[in-house]
Amino acid sequence: MGSGLSKIRHSKPHDKSYGSTSQANTGVVLEPAAPVAQISSPEPVRHPLYTILGKPYEDVKCHYTMGKELGRGQYGIIYLCTENSTGRQFACKSVAKRKLVSKTDRDDIKREVQIMQHLSGQPNIVEFKGAYEDMRFVHIVMELCAGGELFDRIIAKGHYSERAAASVFRDIMNVVDVCHTKGVVHRDLKPENFLFTSNDENAIMKVTDFGFSFFFEEGKVYREVIGSAYYVAPELLRHKYGKEIDIWSAGVILYIILCGVPPFWAETQLGIFDAILQGDIDFDSAPWPTISSGAKDLVCRMLTQDPKKRITAAEVLDHPWLKETGKASDKPIDTAVIFRMKQFRAMNKLKKLALKVIVENLPTEEIQKLKEKFTEMDTDNNGTLSYDELKAGLAKLGSMLTESDIKQYMQAADIDGNGTIDYIEFITATMQRHKLERFEHLYKAFQYFDKDNSGYITVDELETAFKEYNMGDDATIATIKEIMSEVDRDKDGRISYDEFRAMMKSGTHLRAVSSRSLAHVVTIRRRKIFS
Repeated sequence: MGSGLSKIRHSKPHDKSYGSTSQANTGVVLEPAAPVAQISSPEPVRHPLYTILGKPYEDVKCHYTMGKELGRGQYGIIYLCTENSTGRQFACKSVAKRKLVSKTDRDDIKREVQIMQHLSGQPNIVEFKGAYEDMRFVHIVMELCAGGELFDRIIAKGHYSERAAASVFRDIMNVVDVCHTKGVVHRDLKPENFLFTSNDENAIMKVTDFGFSFFFEEGKVYREVIGSAYYVAPELLRHKYGKEIDIWSAGVILYIILCGVPPFWAETQLGIFDAILQGDIDFDSAPWPTISSGAKDLVCRMLTQDPKKRITAAEVLDHPWLKETGKASDKPIDTAVIFRMKQFRAMNKLKKLALKVIVENLPTEEIQKLKEKFTEMDTDNNGTLSYDELKAGLAKLGSMLTESDIKQYMQAADIDGNGTIDYIEFITATMQRHKLERFEHLYKAFQYFDKDNSGYITVDELETAFKEYNMGDDATIATIKEIMSEVDRDKDGRISYDEFRAMMKSGTHLRAVSSRSLAHVVTIRRRKIFS
């Protein structure tokens, strides 16, 4: 399930054991509003003996037997694998070298391996087993974390106290402290990257994704905009940052754990960035009046706008509220927090499905040009666009977008998270939102959900629709029932058209995950705040 927004640079493989899916996106235009850096040409094909990892080729299958697929992303696939010598199960992330089209891509994979090896063995950090490379793939073997995501565990319990929240957050901050002590900035801290090793009650929580991490030098300023929108620090958006960005991201996670929604949100990605830069934190809405002053003090210190004044990882761990023998209360946090957390994770999935239904029913004349563009880009005629096809197609259209922009578009448009963009996803991403929200389109989508033509959508009808699009699982279906009670304003146990329309056009009340678009990326580059 998705709770994060688009990564500002590129996506990662995901499934219930290793990450999360992306969210809906609308309002994209293919032509940039203003020129940005020219896309670099693909580099020449390397000699067959050229290695990314800098060591001889080695067949991973000599050491591990590959099992079922666990997840799939833009660059590779994660498999369950069994160590031949011991019978122990691990996860293997297999990255197709043909998809590593630039030096940056290859350096990213090499650095990810180096950092995992550097940090392996530390508490709350996934165990690194080894990296292998052959002619076609780079394989990264790591500890299997099959116990689900942080929020899944919290939601499953149904209730928790500030003390329980502090206990979980200590593990998160231990990761940050270890990373910073060992010279690493994680740069993409978010709940989806914290997984449990098993479903056991006492399973250990570990961070699993170091794809955006880097070795830092004290005092050096870094400028690359990268991360996941809800969690990025203001100085990262201003292209001047250091290790302090991890403290900010962790502070956002703590805020969500305590109240169920992110501190900075909006209906667009650009709006989220504006809110982050503004830095106004809501401590007035429920449940904050019942949250202790110690918890609020820690959140404030972590979400301080000036990174030089922001609390350090060591200082966070020494905060009176967070200490194991500290002041965190045993009093249960309002159960409404769990409900909001479910909404935050699942509401946008309903919107995504509705948008897909709308696109499938759009008149041919409205989408003919976009259909032609899709067909031109789909050079292998398999009905989907790979990253390479998208990049080449945009270049032919005269796009001046950077690789980072294209990768963000890929992430944002890939609704089902399978690493490619199908026709429906392409149209959904490129149609202007106001067109998708016309009365006739919204009503057709409503009629699709309303299977019995009763004029109302029931829980069973929503479940049926999700399953028809292969977007449903037990956790999502259970959450839909919670969402129904929010969308169903008159509490008659069903959704009318007016209620459906209000849900599609708003979303701010539930703080649903924002729409994302390529247009936003281009606009961001033009704004003074990023100069």
